[in-house]
Amino acid sequence: MSGDQHFTTGDGCRIRYRLDGPDDRPVLVLSNSIATNLHMWDRSAPAFTRCFRLLRYDTRGHGDSEAPVGAYSLDRLGRDVVELLDVLNIDRAHFLGLSLGGFVGQWLGIFAPERIDRLILSNTSSYLASELPFDDQIRAVLTARDMDAIADGFMRNWFPATMLAAPKEIVDEFRTMVLTTPPRGLAGCYAALRDVDLRRAISLIAAPTLVIGGESDTVTRASHSEAIAAAIANAKLALLPGVHILNVEQMDRFNEEVASFLHAAP
Repeated sequence: MSGDQHFTTGDGCRIRYRLDGPDDRPVLVLSNSIATNLHMWDRSAPAFTRCFRLLRYDTRGHGDSEAPVGAYSLDRLGRDVVELLDVLNIDRAHFLGLSLGGFVGQWLGIFAPERIDRLILSNTSSYLASELPFDDQIRAVLTARDMDAIADGFMRNWFPATMLAAPKEIVDEFRTMVLTTPPRGLAGCYAALRDVDLRRAISLIAAPTLVIGGESDTVTRASHSEAIAAAIANAKLALLPGVHILNVEQMDRFNEEVASFLHAAP
């Protein structure tokens, strides 16, 4: 089975997912950043599918998944993944989440450890509410006439100046993802980030963990990655030269870090 599929969560939200790669390989789940969709992983998919059964999905409120009205919770975003694994009869999987996807990965490592083999947390944090004005961002996205200014802000946070200059095919692809994200979906996920603090709970994560951070990331800073790696027993830390969307900006190095971690002996 490959190509886009959908399933409906226990609370009635329709979620898009897709499976690629050999049926007999271990499953690697990829979870996207806020304001993107499963296509943010398109450039890494060919490398990952050589060795893994790749499971991608659109976070609720994003892409071709439904966008319920109101605040979402990290608990609900995590349960969406557990229910997706259940629907596909996948007992355990590796999990790679970037940014918001990294928050989801931390939740899974804490609250669904029996489902996670190895965990990769990229360009993420365990707590952002004290640093980002999420209520202001929720109001802004719900009242904006269009998403242009919001998309421009994301691009500045996600990519280095060299990539923002022409030609910028990749940046334009990601800008389109932001522009096509439903405002209420973005607002719902902002609320989830506003309301979560995992700084103490992540010490419970027992899965082998790789933390990847960007040396020039201005949102989920390198210090956030260092703090996560310090809190999780035996976690490995890899800081790469780059900003936020490292799977694109530093694709080869990113893929190498992921592959070497997943193939390493226990």
